[in-house]
Amino acid sequence: MDIVYEETLYSKPTPAYSKPTKRKPTKKKATRTAKFEVYKDKADEYRFRLKAPNGEIIAVSEGYITKKSCMNGIQSVKKNVLKPKIVEL
Repeated sequence: MDIVYEETLYSKPTPAYSKPTKRKPTKKKATRTAKFEVYKDKADEYRFRLKAPNGEIIAVSEGYITKKSCMNGIQSVKKNVLKPKIVEL
């Protein structure tokens, strides 16, 4: 028979054996980032859209004939968006 708890006259019941408490791992704060979605439109062309972390569509591309050219378009946006110029028309 295992001892489930022990009690003395001057103390509250305490477990005789308690499992060691595991420390919860510190969670890294999740960073939400924008994402690119590649899809085929009604004209059977590949397009991509850029979505903000909140799900709103920020940009939509032109139509591409091949998926590879669509992926190249995404790479171009990623490369050129780092230091964009703002031009007022």
